[in-house]
Amino acid sequence: MCSDCADPRKTTGRPGAHRRLQATVTAFAIALGAAAAGARDLRACADPNNMPFSNAAGQGFENRIAEIVAADLGAKLSYTWWAQRRGFVRNTLKAGLCDLVLGTPTNLEMLRTTAPYYRSSYVFVTRAKDADITSFDDPRLRHMRIGVQLIGDDGSNSPPVQALGRRGIVGHLIGYPVYGDYSAPNPAARIVQAVAGGDIDLAVVWGPLAGYFAGQQKVPLRITPVAPAMDGPLLPMTYDISMGVRREDDAMRSEIDAALTRHKAEIDGILARYGVPLLPATASAAP
Repeated sequence: MCSDCADPRKTTGRPGAHRRLQATVTAFAIALGAAAAGARDLRACADPNNMPFSNAAGQGFENRIAEIVAADLGAKLSYTWWAQRRGFVRNTLKAGLCDLVLGTPTNLEMLRTTAPYYRSSYVFVTRAKDADITSFDDPRLRHMRIGVQLIGDDGSNSPPVQALGRRGIVGHLIGYPVYGDYSAPNPAARIVQAVAGGDIDLAVVWGPLAGYFAGQQKVPLRITPVAPAMDGPLLPMTYDISMGVRREDDAMRSEIDAALTRHKAEIDGILARYGVPLLPATASAAP
């Protein structure tokens, strides 16, 4: 509302103009209050600086999908912001500060998860003019500077690091923390930027992050799903992604699951616009 409209000295001096304005403003405020009182709250747990997934400005694809879910449920969407590091679920969902984790691996033990709403993979990222690497077994990897993602505050190895280690490809690995420097926007983009800038020859990156930031580089980049998709019996490179609630919250899980199903086409469109490399869905579902 403009500041002039709230100033009785600027109502042109007509009798009753200020009273009518006050009545209009009051009625509008009551209507908003009534609408808010009748709205259900959907409290999401999310990272404020984790594009392309989420940020405090609501620009991530998880933010967009959360808006669709909230609208479907007739709910008012709000956020509890917390860096998605070790202790994220404990300090947000389990602490009662929010009710819904937006993007999490399907069947994560500490959560009750929906059926997956997308499936993606780790990918190789190279400059388009360079070698087309498609497999961890490619012998050229032994002579390349390879960027890899390090997970968590302690820099734990991601699945691709373990796959490379199984093959003895360790001499030229350069680690990039998934979380990076939170004082700067988009810290996870650094590994993709390093490929574009020629600091490394190749990177192995979680697909949604790679697809989004590769599209922002001035140098054309190639994105190729890693192979094999399952390295050995216990090292997957592809993951189903769901939303999660508290384990005892069966009712909410069912509501969110149904909303995701109803809006699958819209959600797929959002994922495509953000460059998420999508794989065919599996038959797996949350317990």
